[in-house]
Amino acid sequence: MHKQTRIAAAVLMTVGGFSAWAQTPSDAPTTQMERVTITGSAIKRLDAETAVPVTVFRMKDIQQQGLTTVEQILGTLTASQASLGTSQAVGSSTGGASFADLRGVGANKTLVLLNGRRIANNAFDGSAPDLNMIPMAAIDRIEVLRDGASALYGTDAIGGVINFITRKEYQGGTVTVGAEVPQHAGGKSQSANAGFGFGDLETQGFNVLGFVDFQKQDRINGSQRPFNTRYDGGISGSPSPGNYYQDPDVWYNPAAPDCKNGTFIIPAGDGTSCYMTTSNFVDYIPKTERVSGMIKGELKLGADHVLGAEYFVTRSNVKTLIAPVPFGFLPMNRLRPDGTPNPYFPTNAALDPAFNGVKPDNSDGLVGETVTDGGATIQPGYVIARWRDMPNGQRGDSNTNTQQRLTLSLEGNISGWDYAVGISRNQNKVDEKLISGYANGPLIYEGVLTGVINPFGEQSAAGQALLDKAGAAGLILFGKGTTTNIDARASREVGDWFGAGRQAALAVGTEFRKEKFVQQANSDYATIVVDSTGIDPATYSAGSRKVSAVYSELNVPLLKSLDVTAAVRYDKYNDFGNTTNPKFSFRFQPLKEVLVRGSYSTGFRAPSLYELNAAQTYTNSGTVNDPLLCPTGTGSPAVCKAQFMVLNGGNLELQPEKSKNATLGLMVQPMPNLSVGLDFWWVRLKNQIGVIGDDSLFKPENYALFSQYFYRNASNQLSTNGNQCPGANCGYVDVRQQNLGGANTNGIDITANYRLNTGVGTFTLGMNSTYVAKFEYQDFRNGPWNQNVNVYSGTGPVFRWQHTLTGNWSKDDFAAGATLHYKSGYFDVLTKDYGPNNVANYATLDVFGSWKPMKGATLTLGVHNLTDRDPPLSYQTQVFQAGYDPRYASAIGRAYYVRASYDF
Repeated sequence: MHKQTRIAAAVLMTVGGFSAWAQTPSDAPTTQMERVTITGSAIKRLDAETAVPVTVFRMKDIQQQGLTTVEQILGTLTASQASLGTSQAVGSSTGGASFADLRGVGANKTLVLLNGRRIANNAFDGSAPDLNMIPMAAIDRIEVLRDGASALYGTDAIGGVINFITRKEYQGGTVTVGAEVPQHAGGKSQSANAGFGFGDLETQGFNVLGFVDFQKQDRINGSQRPFNTRYDGGISGSPSPGNYYQDPDVWYNPAAPDCKNGTFIIPAGDGTSCYMTTSNFVDYIPKTERVSGMIKGELKLGADHVLGAEYFVTRSNVKTLIAPVPFGFLPMNRLRPDGTPNPYFPTNAALDPAFNGVKPDNSDGLVGETVTDGGATIQPGYVIARWRDMPNGQRGDSNTNTQQRLTLSLEGNISGWDYAVGISRNQNKVDEKLISGYANGPLIYEGVLTGVINPFGEQSAAGQALLDKAGAAGLILFGKGTTTNIDARASREVGDWFGAGRQAALAVGTEFRKEKFVQQANSDYATIVVDSTGIDPATYSAGSRKVSAVYSELNVPLLKSLDVTAAVRYDKYNDFGNTTNPKFSFRFQPLKEVLVRGSYSTGFRAPSLYELNAAQTYTNSGTVNDPLLCPTGTGSPAVCKAQFMVLNGGNLELQPEKSKNATLGLMVQPMPNLSVGLDFWWVRLKNQIGVIGDDSLFKPENYALFSQYFYRNASNQLSTNGNQCPGANCGYVDVRQQNLGGANTNGIDITANYRLNTGVGTFTLGMNSTYVAKFEYQDFRNGPWNQNVNVYSGTGPVFRWQHTLTGNWSKDDFAAGATLHYKSGYFDVLTKDYGPNNVANYATLDVFGSWKPMKGATLTLGVHNLTDRDPPLSYQTQVFQAGYDPRYASAIGRAYYVRASYDF
């Protein structure tokens, strides 16, 4: 059976395709159906027998649309509420990872498979596999199960399953090159891949194939798009020239009150100090390079058995830029160590020359403290400076992520049983290096204290020399995760028990998995750059676990038009216990034009090794207001618009997240070549694992609920300086992992596909839409329910509507098409500075045309975002980019792409 025909039959909805259950067009060639395994079932069956909602992305369609990364592809999937994308590596230690989030219940509750088997989770947080690590060039199709599947796959399969399926029995060769050029500055990308295959499995008894892929994306920096000029984003109290104070509630700046003779500084609102906007320095899109390769071989053993081996490796490098280093606590003496006046000490009559701490009892006094190895001490009358190290330039980091997997498999048929066994070894390794702009904190500290570095203006030769010397680059974090997996399954027909004319089928399976991970800071280097990074030098997280499981699935036709399926899986974890999860589904087709299906299941997500074992470390919050001391959002920079110290870490007492899932679908074919589907879905979660988001945790009206997590210092404040934590003067917020409350969401997926054959060509129309009727969640156990649909709450919004509409035309050697992407608007995060904001709907239109000038060759030209739609304004502070939300909209704008491929 031809592979493309088999794929088309395998799915209910295909982008630009037809329903699997729909009647075959009269002009289609007659083919013999073969039994295959479909994502969401362990039983090998005829494609059209599946009762689960699956969306399939075919690589042919993906290539025409100019999509070159998994992140871009899944961005078109309406069942996915958000993707933590590569751009979120900017300012955050994600290793450049990208994750999917089906149903909006969390990226860690979407299971990612490669050829039906797990790959290792991202080593930096252990929550989910990095989508960027998938070997794109080798992929044949992507199957997305839009239903819970813990009864078959175990942990993580609550929101759904994404299964990347590589090419099989490929023969010949292929080469593809492509480029994309935005209309506006920055963001150019290039891609190239090549593949080969030889050997016919049926006639020669073997097949070997291999693919390599290269992708490169140039950065778009903060000055190449105007979105951060919509408002003053990335506000910081550490500007250049710097602020200074003795009383932390009263700040001064030599540029105040106008705050114009500095770098992106603005009035702080108190008439004496300045803030700085940092978003101009932040990459909208980082610079990325990705190389992947895969080799796969199959050897036929006799008539009924196939021995297989596959190896893939992907190396991704992501380089990001953010604003220069802020120093939030720099004591400055009136006199240099030789007794001469410090020429940079501010001439302010309001300063107390005998100042010895902000508390009458001197509990906060620093006078006499030795602050560096050089022995310099803080003198009476000092000031504290908050300054940004502009001379050393933007902070840059380089994240290298390497994923590899080796799999050996054997499958075939024994005595009527279709079987498959396999063993795989997976590894993910991530290194984060700081490559520019970072500084040796103790040297900066001493240079300001002793009057060598000027935090208020131009540097002397000595000051610049010390700043140059203080520049520090090196490896800051590294992590490695490994997963060893052994699995086996078998299925067979067991008889027509009820005279339905179709056989009942049984599947059984087992799995054993061992997981290990470690994440560690380079402590010596991390110590000297802690002011620059907020990364605790003591960071060391490690853990391991063993998992064993057995499962079974039984499909029984009760009538010619009705069959039911039951599945159950038992998982045993050596670190928290065991869990059993069943699933029941049915498929009813009273007429060939009508299909009804439904399912009910329970699911679970085991606490990740990172969530259980992460080190107790101190880092910075987002830019927020102290809910107790700055409830109105205006006041002292020490408590308003600041980044406070938070305590992160794992929790060995965590329990699994649990879920209940249900679906009910109706598919109809009212006329030939037209199919329409409605799939209602419900997900109910409890015991969610996570941390309370900044927008909820620091909301003044929630302070009574969350005050238990706030640990204030002797001044009743939260620390903004990493040097104070841990320590007696450390004020922090405890945001360690915990089992929070629940979440409830439900909605409907709508699909429609129509094909029209005419004298001028074939037209294909497709619609893939998701409507979310309800999404509510709790910040903590038994807490109030927060409504999230079309409202930015917690970490972001949940979109009421998402659509992907496609229209394609083809005739002979020519084809053209258009895709419309749509996200509904939402009520933005509330801010005291800018008031209510309704984020507008976001719709973009992509178009393409292709031509086959000769056999095997295809040339495709296209435009992404044809109307050059700007991202809608958002005041979010969840990620570093300002003026819009990069998780839901693209900064690239209109971009032209070309792709040429040749198959031989």
